[in-house]
Amino acid sequence: MQPPAIAIDLTSPEAVVRQLARQIRQFIVEGHLSPGDELPGVRRLAMDLGIHFNTAAEAYRQLASDGWIEVNHGRAARVRKREHVPAAEETVQRWSERLRALIADTRAEGVPVRRIRRDLKLALEDLER
Repeated sequence: MQPPAIAIDLTSPEAVVRQLARQIRQFIVEGHLSPGDELPGVRRLAMDLGIHFNTAAEAYRQLASDGWIEVNHGRAARVRKREHVPAAEETVQRWSERLRALIADTRAEGVPVRRIRRDLKLALEDLER
């Protein structure tokens, strides 16, 4: 399955390195990238996205440090196989708080509850595939 294109927003308050790492992690979690899949080289990725080489390299380092990818000098970065580990209660609580805050912010910006419900349902269906 070909992952969606990475989209970097240079006007976002979120740092480019975080945007990049977050999107690659999301592609892995959603199944667009599977264990063993090869990632583009950092130079190619940086050129394609119009970002600095060091930014792409740092995103890969972060993903490798967190166990999402394997990076070996002179070889392509690859998605790592990750074992499912149950989340700690603190992680679940933090997630719940973040979700509630996101929903509140979204509602405050005028997005109807029906739309939020639909989008959450679609996101869950994507994760269950």
